[in-house]
Order: sequence, then structure tokens, then C-alpha cells
Amino acid sequence: MAETAQPKKMNLIQLTFIVAVNMMGSGIIMLPSNMAKVGAISLLSWLVTAVGSMAIAWGFAQAGLFNSRQGGLAAYAEDAYGKDGYFTVFFLYFLSLVIANVAIAISAVGYLATFLPWLSSTPIATCIGVIILLWLTTIANFGGPGITGKIGAVTVWGVIIPVGLLSIIGWFWFNKETFNAAWNPQNLTLVQGMGSSITLTLWAFLGMESAAQNSNAVENPKRDVPLACMFGTLGAAVIYILSTTVIQGIVPNAELAASTGPFGLAYAKMFNPTIGWIIMVLAVIACVGSLLGWQFTVAQTGKAAADDRMFPALFSKINSKGAPIRGMIVLGIVQTLMALMTISPTLNEQFSALVSLSVVTNVIPYIVALSALAVMMRNAGVSGGKYTLNMIVVLVAMLYSTYAVYASGATAVIGGVLVMCVGFIIWGFIAPRFVNTKTISA
Repeated sequence: MAETAQPKKMNLIQLTFIVAVNMMGSGIIMLPSNMAKVGAISLLSWLVTAVGSMAIAWGFAQAGLFNSRQGGLAAYAEDAYGKDGYFTVFFLYFLSLVIANVAIAISAVGYLATFLPWLSSTPIATCIGVIILLWLTTIANFGGPGITGKIGAVTVWGVIIPVGLLSIIGWFWFNKETFNAAWNPQNLTLVQGMGSSITLTLWAFLGMESAAQNSNAVENPKRDVPLACMFGTLGAAVIYILSTTVIQGIVPNAELAASTGPFGLAYAKMFNPTIGWIIMVLAVIACVGSLLGWQFTVAQTGKAAADDRMFPALFSKINSKGAPIRGMIVLGIVQTLMALMTISPTLNEQFSALVSLSVVTNVIPYIVALSALAVMMRNAGVSGGKYTLNMIVVLVAMLYSTYAVYASGATAVIGGVLVMCVGFIIWGFIAPRFVNTKTISA
């Protein structure tokens, strides 16, 4: 009898590529404009974030090897904090993805404004455009998963190709005087410059925590998963740093800070308006494709939690095509409220406000999940040099994450606290499902 063919597994290079692509998505395309408001000195934030992000990536790679249960960050937290830790991490991470969807929609509207100028004419017009796009991508998912994943896998290249290409060929148009003039218009100190854009740069790395989720499909997970996490994060960091640096030497700082489509503007300066227009179209396609996929992913995340009795039951209801429509509608309403609550004088300001809130609600789960690694290693019998190394790296990751929360600003931190309060209110109603009803003796 012939042996059943085993599915081919990924090697280190393939997994590294997947990690880098998963992070790069649409998170980068508005960053040059927002960083230009501070000046090119904000590029120093990349150095801090690159180190912190690689430490976080290493921590999650290790955690994924010790805990392969469904739930990701929440499952890691459960090892140390039980079901309440699971829910807290899940809820904050879930909300951070919802907030991130609104920020992605704003990125798309920013590039669409090139073709439909009225979208950036007033804050109300921008908000209307964002809400329309959120609901269009929500409704588009009512037909079930279908080709959503395939669409996202193709459209993501609408960002990766222009950004990656700019990192290589953009230096032929780099002007040293333009870069020097943009360096420090606000006269910040070196320390202030390094911390000025921490939330914006970290935003571009969000998603690295998903790297360990592919461990079952890897040839040598114990070796390749940690290495792929590090190499993928480092690769993305190189492209991020190169692209946002070179663009500061191509586009004058004032123009870059005011732009709602910075990469399209850069290509227009390098070549001609037609090429810039093509880059704008690619960016819009990438954002819409990314948003389409994330809308379904967030709804599916809510459904999985509801199936585990960790979330209201309405999120688990699906139609005949497998789409959790009720959950999607609730999420659409929440995203609409987010868009209305963060309405700002300019599109860039609204984007920055949402990014800061998303970072706060994302890195708090990072800290909780990473702090559970010590328990995971003890349960797995890990000791000696490996235990010490992992704890040192995780300590760096948690300290960086804590600094990122601080650097997000008072408004975002207050918003994160309010979100946590809502989470505990919801948990108060859900917790009895998991409590042992036996009386505990004093």
C-alpha cells in the first residue's frame, strides 16, 4: 500500500516572508505624513521600535511553542491569570482590531481624496466617507468567507510593491538639502525625537503576534518560528526605515505633512503625476482589500469567543454562508461610533488619534500575555540559560510596551482605561459561567 503523501511544510525562508508580509499590510501608507509633522528627527523612533518589536516578536514566538491552544494572546494569558485574564486580553485585543479598522478606512479615504477632493474638504465629509467605506466592506462580507482571503493576499501587494520599491530606487531622487531642512523644525531634543512617533512606528508592526500561529505548518518549528519572527520583523523594519527616510529627502516637509497620500506624492515627484496617480490607486485597492479581510477576521474572532461562551451569544449566529452577520452589524455600529468620536479637523489628526488608541489597547494585552511566559516555561520544565535568555528578552519587550503606552498620550491612555472598564462590566455578567459553584471554605 502506498504511503499517504504528507502536506509539504514551510521552510525558514517561506515563513520569514509570510511574517514580513503580514505586518506590512496597509499600516505604513499614512505614516510619512504624520511623522513629517514632527520632522525627520521622528525617524529615530524607528530605532527604538525596531528593537522593542523584535523583543516582542521573540517573546510571542517562544510562547507559541509552549502553548499551541486556540486563542493566541488570550490563551497565553490564561496560563498565568485564568479565564479572567483570557477575557481581558481577548477583549482589549479585539477592540484594538476594531479601532485599527477605522484607521485603515481613514488611510483609504486619504488616498481616495486625490480623486474625490470633497472627502477631505471638511471633517464631516471625511467622517462620512470613512463610515460609508466601513459599511461597504462590512456588507461585502455578508456572503461568507468566499474569496475574501484570496483578495487580501493579492491587494496587499498594492502597498508592499510601492513601499519596497521606494526603499531601493528612491535614493536616486534623494536630496540632502531637502532632508536637512526637514530634520528638526520643532527644535526637539534627541530624547524627544526618539519618543515623538513611538505609537506611529509601533502601529506599523502590529500583527507580529500572529507569527507563531503557523508553527504547525513549519518543518522545524522549535528552530524556525523564533528565527522567522526575528528575521521577518527585522526585514519589515529595514523597509519601513528606508522608505520613510528616503521620502523625507524627496518631498519637502511642509508638503509631506499636509499630504493625505504621501507615497503617491513621492512617486509623482520622482516620475510624473500619472505614476503618482497609479500609486494612489494601488494604495486604495490595498486598503480596501485589507479592510475587507479584517472586517471578516474581527467578526470571526468575536464568533470564536462567543462559541467559547466568552462573548455575547449573538456573535456566534451565522447565516447559511457562514457569515456572522449579527456580529458584523454590531461591529459596524461600534466602528461608526469610533469614527464619530474621533472626528478631527484634519484626516491626519483623526488617523493619529485612532492609531494611539489602537496601540494602547493592543500593547496592554502584549504585556499581560508576555508576562505569562515565565509560567509557561516552568510548566514545560525549561530552566538554565534558555529560561534566563527568554526572561531578559521578554523584560525588554514589556518595558518597551509600557513606554509605548506612556508615549501614546493622556487621551489615548484614558480611552484605553475606559475600554477596560467596559470589558470588566461585560466580564461581570459572563464570569459566573466559569465559576465553580462549590462553596470555598474560609
